[in-house]
Amino acid sequence: MDIETGKPNLIYVFADQLRYFSMGYAGDENAVTPNLDAFCAESTNLCQAISGHPVCAPYRASLLTGKYTTSTGMVINEIRINPSDHHTLAQVLDENGYETAYIGKWHMYAAELGNHYDPKNSYIPKGADRLGFNDFFAAYNFRHEYEIGTAYYHLDSPEKIFYEKYEPDAQTDMAIEQLRRLLAGEKPFALFLSIGTPHDPWVKENVPEKYLEKISTKKFHLPENYLPENDSRADEWAQLSREERAQLTEWMRVYYAMVANLDENFGRLRQAVHELGLDENTILIFTSDHGEMFGAHGRRAKNIFYEEAVRVPFLISWKNHLVEGVRRNFVFNTVDIMPSLLTMMGLPIPEEVEGTDLSRCIEGKADTQEGALMMGTGPTAVFGDGYEWRAYRTRRHTYAVYLADGQEYLFDNEKDPKQMHNLIHDPAYEALAEKLKAKMYEKMEKIGDTFEKNSYYEKNWVCDRIILKKAERLDV
Repeated sequence: MDIETGKPNLIYVFADQLRYFSMGYAGDENAVTPNLDAFCAESTNLCQAISGHPVCAPYRASLLTGKYTTSTGMVINEIRINPSDHHTLAQVLDENGYETAYIGKWHMYAAELGNHYDPKNSYIPKGADRLGFNDFFAAYNFRHEYEIGTAYYHLDSPEKIFYEKYEPDAQTDMAIEQLRRLLAGEKPFALFLSIGTPHDPWVKENVPEKYLEKISTKKFHLPENYLPENDSRADEWAQLSREERAQLTEWMRVYYAMVANLDENFGRLRQAVHELGLDENTILIFTSDHGEMFGAHGRRAKNIFYEEAVRVPFLISWKNHLVEGVRRNFVFNTVDIMPSLLTMMGLPIPEEVEGTDLSRCIEGKADTQEGALMMGTGPTAVFGDGYEWRAYRTRRHTYAVYLADGQEYLFDNEKDPKQMHNLIHDPAYEALAEKLKAKMYEKMEKIGDTFEKNSYYEKNWVCDRIILKKAERLDV
């Protein structure tokens, strides 16, 4: 902590593909999450947190800019964000006397589909492409193999530094080591820990055996809303082959083993925060970028408006500032994270930020009935039309529409939590559907989202999978 200013430190821990519904505190009996359950009891639980664009790279771009995908241009994975048009979260921290540290998966630098292990894709060079993380940076763009001998990171050169432990264990060790170093400094700090699990592949080699043993007695079943045929709108990353469907419950077993490891590591990190005395003035957050479908609605992975994909855990603690063990029921979108945290930390919000400052709602001093604009802007990692959707999610309802054919959906998430009954043609819900639709388009208009095809961005915004500067775009 900065003794002179009293500015709070920030520790932001986020997993990859961890859904809200796979947490013990959320009621999942298969989850082995004692540390996160305990943290939930001592933190503020933003139980309606959602991923505004449930895909890895779009989420990260929104997290660090406070902008929607239609303003960042990160419309699919495996393209490179252009830093020149954004005033980022880390830049604001740096400008206001914070030391920054980033550990783990980045996923906003590659400019090639595949070829993940080539340093030209995996190494993020020092400078503007780190979006303001100008101090300690131990990261890689992305890959999803975590075992010893495969997992690696970069510091300030293309040299690969291989972990000598299971990757999440080593990353947590590194984070604790950084906390000790940062504590000895004179600046307040912000540490981001981006852990790759429980993202697939869900094979036994990708998780230590002892975590598989922790869940050896658990029984896994296909989701209640499982469909035996692929959703006709599922891209290639969301489709399931016959062989993959036969493996779903085994995938779940490995996934939950990864979650058990994640929980143990968060427990270690939290204990270190306590032992170092950092919990006196540190905002500590645990969350995720998006969820996982596991066959629900005939889909796997993410990139869809269903609850399994968009609903994420979000636990936040700040001693003597936030109430412990309370649930806040307002809808909290990805773009709202940056402005809310900056206000809580007494820092300025850049004018270009599109999210809403909901800090008073987090603190329990206000409430909001506003919903969240969610979007899908194309396939997961290739350009192609026909998959674009927009949605508006309130505390209780989800309205969604596809661009290609105008197909609409309306779900009552309270009465129908598995979203198995589309109410869009029910006369009793006609007025509600129109209201939510109007709210959605109102938000879209405010941010300049004209609901374009994916190819629009490929043609006007991107060259060789690198997002162009605004001045260079063809639609300006």
